[in-house]
Amino acid sequence: MRNDTDHPASGLPVAWWRPAAGALAVAALLSTVVVRAQSPQPPPAVAQPPAAKSPAPAAGKAQPSSVLPAARAVIDRHIEAIGGRKAVLGHSSTHASGTMAMPSSGVSGSVDVYAARPNKSLIRISLGGIGEVLEGFDGTVGWSLSAITGPMLTLGRELDQKKFDAAYDADLHDTARYKSMRTVEQTTFEGRPCYKVSLIHLDGTEDVEFYDVETRFRVATVATRESPMGPVKVTLSYSDYKKYGDLFVPTTMKQATMGVQQVLTFTAVEFDKVAPSVFEPPPAIKALIK
Repeated sequence: MRNDTDHPASGLPVAWWRPAAGALAVAALLSTVVVRAQSPQPPPAVAQPPAAKSPAPAAGKAQPSSVLPAARAVIDRHIEAIGGRKAVLGHSSTHASGTMAMPSSGVSGSVDVYAARPNKSLIRISLGGIGEVLEGFDGTVGWSLSAITGPMLTLGRELDQKKFDAAYDADLHDTARYKSMRTVEQTTFEGRPCYKVSLIHLDGTEDVEFYDVETRFRVATVATRESPMGPVKVTLSYSDYKKYGDLFVPTTMKQATMGVQQVLTFTAVEFDKVAPSVFEPPPAIKALIK
């Protein structure tokens, strides 16, 4: 059921938990597509642009670790704020739709994000001057497709990360998925007091998340993901929150990757209406699967 009712007058920000996970992968993919599309000639095979510096949180007065809440407590407060664990587990699929813009390049278009239990995802973006960009994971096979890069299978470490990010219940932060969780400090992010939480995957990958001290909600994620152009750092921030069904979700997500900023604005979110066929790889991808 769609519900575009604004968050109550408190204006508390919340995390958009399902589409945001897949955005880590698509941010890297889109940056690759834009860099190649804007190059007058194909880039050299060994060329790799330097990773962009992620926006650093403004310095805040750190608190002694002895008075910081445990990472598990910070995350559980966030889960309760977005609607509670029962609400998170009560859905089987999500479809969010809206627009995407890249201000620096003048590129814009439409975006659809699909996710389903237990770990399926698809992101479809149509960009003016570039065409359609697809990035998906059907639970086993990871892939991407665009007019610039052509059909590509996701392999190795990149595939492992895609599987991790595609988990439908990722926002619950199951401790079995991590080697460690630690509240690093109390700092600020975009002017808001936040707890900075370090999450170490079982493979050693680190994600850093920022949770608003006062509102309890996650406001940003900083992570490194593999891409066709090597490891890239992705910074995601969340804002403009509305309620959809029994969950609060942000309707604006800003991504900074490889010097490219992507602004996603969502106007509709539906739960439990995504057909399984949505996640089936297109023919060009099936032709690559052996």
